[in-house]
Amino acid sequence: MTVTAITGAQVFDGRQALGVTTVLVDGGRIARIGGDAPDDAEIIDGSGATLLPGLIDAHVHTSKDALALALRFGVTTELEMQGTNTRDIRAHISEDDTVADVRSSGFAITPPGGHPSELFPEGFRPGPPAGARPAGPPPLMPFSTTPEEAVAFIPQLIERGSDYIKFMVDDGSVEGHPGLPMLDQATLNAGVAEAKKHGMLTVAHALTVDATRMAIEAGIDGLVHLFMDQPHTSEIIDLVKDAGVFVAPCVVLNASMMGITGSDLADDPRVASRLDDEWDKALRSSFGHYPQGRIEDVLATVKALSDAGVDLLAGTDVSLPLPFLGGLAHGASVHHELRYLTLAGLTPVQALRAATATTARRFGLDDRGRIAEGLRADLLLVDGDPTITISDTLNTRAVWRRGTRLAM
Repeated sequence: MTVTAITGAQVFDGRQALGVTTVLVDGGRIARIGGDAPDDAEIIDGSGATLLPGLIDAHVHTSKDALALALRFGVTTELEMQGTNTRDIRAHISEDDTVADVRSSGFAITPPGGHPSELFPEGFRPGPPAGARPAGPPPLMPFSTTPEEAVAFIPQLIERGSDYIKFMVDDGSVEGHPGLPMLDQATLNAGVAEAKKHGMLTVAHALTVDATRMAIEAGIDGLVHLFMDQPHTSEIIDLVKDAGVFVAPCVVLNASMMGITGSDLADDPRVASRLDDEWDKALRSSFGHYPQGRIEDVLATVKALSDAGVDLLAGTDVSLPLPFLGGLAHGASVHHELRYLTLAGLTPVQALRAATATTARRFGLDDRGRIAEGLRADLLLVDGDPTITISDTLNTRAVWRRGTRLAM
């Protein structure tokens, strides 16, 4: 592999701006920061640009095609929160530098008939077409209604390659299906405790304040949604802070639930040029299940969490290019989420940390999320300076995954 020297660019290392310096890439890794470029290096002139770590989407439901789309937007890793891209069957993805890398929870612990079953039309079967599934046994569906069932599923999920364990805590009220079967506190407590016995990171889907409290009481490590059913109070902010949990607000999802589409993003030529008709149509649509919600309340909660020192992660909850799952598109919606985070009052640097170093740290991805010697050369070069103007993240000049430059 050719040694590459990226010169003349301002470097944001995932935590802070380092100023203009050279980054040397060799063998898929960041070999050196600073100094002169070797005589035999391929020189990439980064003048007028900013070099960032590859972005991480902390909440997706994905496929190989979706991972390819994400990479075109500089998203080099997606964290799947319900799906089939578990450790035992993703070798074809891990070794393919034309798609984003992925980690997965497998399927989440939820009761039979519980979330997300209410999202799909009758007769709709999510997932790839029959015959297009990866080889091997069908995915494990850990439906649980008792503590004993939840506990029994934890080692099975680990054995099947889950990278972390997800729990659905949802009564359906936000999705327009109140009374949906949901995990009770005892079952949630037992499942989380068992996962922690096995050293597993635990995350929870929670869209209401009550569900958030349940997850925190259970000892969850992270919340991969932000409640949208009411404004925050100092009590709930303190509860989240004192528990030490991280939050992936997925503001783009909350906006979509409220009927706010991604049309403005889709109109941006930097986005439109990378989307096919299906994804364009999906991005211009919305979930629309909770029109009574207030995006202003969500943004105020994000700011309060940030001010309290809670780790915020950039996630989207993007899945399939279907209008009833709309307002979202792989890759593009990460940039939309960054804009929402700054609209909430975070600085561009804080927003960028949420899509790089903070997410990598909280998910134990020690080989990425930062520009540092020895780490993977997952990199994004953009024109302009997103540490000042966050929308500059869409000015893609080049993307590298493991040091391999993506053909754009």
